[in-house]
Amino acid sequence: MPNKLIRVVIFLCLVTTAFAQWKKAPLEPPSVINPNLYRADANASAEIQHAIAAAQKQHKRVLLVFGANWCIDCHILDRAFHQPRIAPLLESNFLVVHIDVGQYERNLQLAKKYHAHLEKGVPEVSVLESNGTFLYSSTEFEKSRLLTEEDVVAFLDKWKPRRTSAQSVSR
Repeated sequence: MPNKLIRVVIFLCLVTTAFAQWKKAPLEPPSVINPNLYRADANASAEIQHAIAAAQKQHKRVLLVFGANWCIDCHILDRAFHQPRIAPLLESNFLVVHIDVGQYERNLQLAKKYHAHLEKGVPEVSVLESNGTFLYSSTEFEKSRLLTEEDVVAFLDKWKPRRTSAQSVSR
């Protein structure tokens, strides 16, 4: 009887360990905060236009990330963008523009233009087609600390540009 009980306990420990490895861990904050992630002196309109011009040439979409340096979730999302599972997907499909909202007094006209619902919090992400056409705005990143890498990958996969056969051949 004790031998059977020991086997059951060992089995339960192994199963628990296996499931713990599959658990989706939330995104983590960076060890060092980038104080210039959202530059107050940036000309956001010009940066967006530059990104759109580059996106057209590169057959990519543009991600506008509205946020602020005081926002920990903004830094968590940026850290996620640099993770090994996410970075290649992001870099091959999107150009990212960080837009500073300050204390919700900067770049409000751009937030309105690109349907960023800042009243729900930041970061707020808007997706633009390579020609600058607005496609989608998401409030799901405002609590990035609760998201997982899988959530970010799923978002990027959903909104990445669809490649034509001619684009695939030229790459």
